[in-house]
Amino acid sequence: MNTLVDRLSAPDGSAIPKSAIVDDMAMIRAASELTRDLVTPSARTYWTDFLASAFVGYAGVAAAILAPSTGWMLAAAFVAVLALYRAGSFIHEITHIRKNALPGFRLWWNILVGVPLLIPSFMYEGIHSLHHNRTKYGTVEDPEYLPLALMKPWTVPLFVVAAAFAPFALIFRYAVLTPLSFLIPPLRTLVMERYSGLIINPMFRRRPPEGEFRRQWAWQEGGAWLWSTLLVAAAIFGWVPTRALLIFGGIASASIVLNQIRTLVAHLWENDGEVLTVTAQFLDSVNVPPPGFLPELWAPVGLRYHALHHLLPGVPYHALPEAHRRLKDALPADSQYHAANYRGLPGLVIKLVAGSARGAAA
Repeated sequence: MNTLVDRLSAPDGSAIPKSAIVDDMAMIRAASELTRDLVTPSARTYWTDFLASAFVGYAGVAAAILAPSTGWMLAAAFVAVLALYRAGSFIHEITHIRKNALPGFRLWWNILVGVPLLIPSFMYEGIHSLHHNRTKYGTVEDPEYLPLALMKPWTVPLFVVAAAFAPFALIFRYAVLTPLSFLIPPLRTLVMERYSGLIINPMFRRRPPEGEFRRQWAWQEGGAWLWSTLLVAAAIFGWVPTRALLIFGGIASASIVLNQIRTLVAHLWENDGEVLTVTAQFLDSVNVPPPGFLPELWAPVGLRYHALHHLLPGVPYHALPEAHRRLKDALPADSQYHAANYRGLPGLVIKLVAGSARGAAA
């Protein structure tokens, strides 16, 4: 029997292209059969986790603003970053939970987190589903994919640094471009196609919303416009101390940078634009399972099981640990399932940087 390494390597020992990996039907069947009872989301878990994260996050913001010293300010801001990052990560769950499975959750997530942080859920709904599309993943039609491992080495740090300026870009998008776009039709087209999604693929163009989603988009964008305009007015007219606005902006920026770092290691980013099998998509994605605790902080709400999520996108985040345990125990040592499991963030970053360096030297 071939070993796992043999199955993922060419005869000369080099890694085979992702597009050449065939489906591991035993793994796919096991994933489906062993997790059928895990697909129902727990409303109590979702609401408790989300509301607690949002409360701790905003309490941390208030504590940072009111802190008597720099040390206490930084400590409170650190807590706020982690908590708001966790609360914001529920945008990912919103794109996957079935309609009416959690009544009111999308509405209150947008009111408490999406609009205040200028990341309303319309910017991810209808976008993330394309990333899970069988024939679009890793192609030019995937809004959430860049072959970072095949690009120039400087693209990796630039990918992270650019995220630090996202709050300013979002304020400009909503406070300036939103009202102007309704006065200038060509600008409205540009804003909807290129600046209305949480995407990393600059070639992607979004289609206009339709039906109920169009109404969701309208009120969320309106709320983000109103909030961003109030922030700008507060800064210009001094309604809120500049220090408070800078602290809130810094916390928002740090949470986005943390998410960008997590995105950096969510995949191996090794696909060159070809259509991949389900197994190849899984192997281009990353799990960072226990025993480590830190991944629960930098990849919260089930994101530490990102490869498993690509295999089972319908399983809610709180059930992914059990799904992983079942598959890990049931599948043999040479199953490709184990090849997507990694130990931690540093090794993944080093792997990505080394891959881009090799690509540049080739």
